[in-house]
Amino acid sequence: MLRRFLLSAALCATALSAPALALELKETPSLAARVGKDLPPVAERVPEEMLVVDMEASGRKIGKQGGTIDTMIGRSKDVRLINVWGYARLVGYNEKLELVPDILRDIEVEGDRVFTLHLRKGHKWSDGHSFTTEDIRFWFEDVATNEELQPTGLPPFMLAAGKPPKMDVIDETTVRFAWDAPNPLFLPELAKSRPPFIYRPAHYLKQFHAKYTDEAKLAKLAAAQKVRGWAPLFNKADDMYNHENDDIPTLQPWMMQSSDGDRRFVLTRNPFYHRVDSAGQQLPYVDEVVMTVADSKIIPAKTQAGEANLQARNIGFSDITVLKQGEAQAGYTTYLWPISKGAEISILPNLTTKDPVWRELNRDTRFRHALSMAIDRDLINKVLYLGFAKPGNDTVLPLSPLYKEEYTTAWANYDPDAANALLDEIGLTKRRGDGIRLLRDGRPLEIIVETAGEDQSQLDALELVAETWKEVGVKLFAKPSQRDTIRDRALSGDLVMSVWWGFENGIPTPDMPPEDYAPTRGDFLSWPLWGDNYETDGKSGEKPDWAPAERLISLYDAWLSSASTQEREAIWREMLDIHAAETIHIGLVSGVRQPVVVKGLENVPSEGIYGWDPGAQFGIHRMDEFFFK
Repeated sequence: MLRRFLLSAALCATALSAPALALELKETPSLAARVGKDLPPVAERVPEEMLVVDMEASGRKIGKQGGTIDTMIGRSKDVRLINVWGYARLVGYNEKLELVPDILRDIEVEGDRVFTLHLRKGHKWSDGHSFTTEDIRFWFEDVATNEELQPTGLPPFMLAAGKPPKMDVIDETTVRFAWDAPNPLFLPELAKSRPPFIYRPAHYLKQFHAKYTDEAKLAKLAAAQKVRGWAPLFNKADDMYNHENDDIPTLQPWMMQSSDGDRRFVLTRNPFYHRVDSAGQQLPYVDEVVMTVADSKIIPAKTQAGEANLQARNIGFSDITVLKQGEAQAGYTTYLWPISKGAEISILPNLTTKDPVWRELNRDTRFRHALSMAIDRDLINKVLYLGFAKPGNDTVLPLSPLYKEEYTTAWANYDPDAANALLDEIGLTKRRGDGIRLLRDGRPLEIIVETAGEDQSQLDALELVAETWKEVGVKLFAKPSQRDTIRDRALSGDLVMSVWWGFENGIPTPDMPPEDYAPTRGDFLSWPLWGDNYETDGKSGEKPDWAPAERLISLYDAWLSSASTQEREAIWREMLDIHAAETIHIGLVSGVRQPVVVKGLENVPSEGIYGWDPGAQFGIHRMDEFFFK
């Protein structure tokens, strides 16, 4: 079966493949003075097969070029978010969560095994050099499969049934990857907020590669950069995401222009960007994005004072009231976008903790059900979220085509009598003088729930949980820590229970990988040792010895080899059924709103999706289409 991903009004309301010859291109005002000097005219900068965006078909306005978006970040390294928000991808999600070509003109897919990628003729890097299949070949043959640069070999999304693909370069705009088995992971990986960049600017990076540059020259370059050898020199230069090498060319809408130390970063438009609106104006509309580093604690106040044109980073639900109060005076609007996580707060019993008593108890389904039913989620919603969230489990949200109401409600009703009965049934009937139950070895049933200390609402929620858990004989101690410390304790088996955000992807489609819902990674705090075992192919961690975890891994592996959306949906359904039945994550509330402050900008949706994957925060809403009134 051959599937084609074509940019058309039927697939993607925000873009269409219009005949480039029928479009009269207009020179970008801010670049006009450079034309004929260091830049060619716009008709020679955009691809011959440009991507033409039909604004009116998507209900958006044709914009005006120019202006600067001011936004604030809490750390200097967050400047890399410009590569998330810009969201230029080989293929990417649209607002309907459909995968559509972007940098690519077209993709042909045969049986989820053979992927033929068609580049846009005449596409150029930000420095004006041609972007061709040589850049993909260079990545595959000279970077990804070079043992000195990638000693661990190809990443998992480039393997099917454990084997790499055969790559064929057909011509300068056509390349084919063919696997012997289905590889449903390939396309979703390309659309991530942090994509794998299966292409590299070969014309720039070859100067740092031993295959293409003289050894003596490489030694001098390595010495100048204070690194040992050509491989670390290359890896330092090969920075497509972090913005630590400003010289590397990009295909994103904005690129680094200048920085004021590590406090203020100016990102300017890419003059060779591949997207154009239906009026013939090259995107992005906005000339510059200025990212200013500020203390995260004062970003809400600075936002209220009107210092940002677009702000969601470092502001949250608790800031909404203050932000709303400042709208009239500062001239901004506060939109409230639903957050796409499976839950805003989730309590995670560690099923691989090394303490044998706690391990047995955490794995007892009745214990997790009892803890869940001993939580008054309605109270948490009213106190912390003014009643605007949805009490329930950590699971898929109504925006997902996989959603079922019972996934949210199973074992999530507040019923202390039923919780007490389950704890008695387990055998936890002995209590000390203050009513706290005793474990089978005589220790009090006192649970230390560790938190990264990054979100005050988690600590506030735990205080409310502690009150109702105490009523059923369970004592809760909240222990603020740090993210790295918690993960180290989890892998050592010392962590008993933690609180975290819910599933990153609460809006999956069947064609998105269910990696969060099975023990596949060592940094998942519900089952770190099982995840580490899977991630390292059995070299470390522990092999699962709990039937639901074994089944979830089996289902995840089946998804990786699936050949149809129907197969993948059936796999997702069973995985979600297991989570609903087992209450592996004890979610508290979902549907919490993310404030998005907008000052002077058009085409920013009043109702959007705010998430990392899928979504890239502003990415799927096309920040390159935002413009000033």
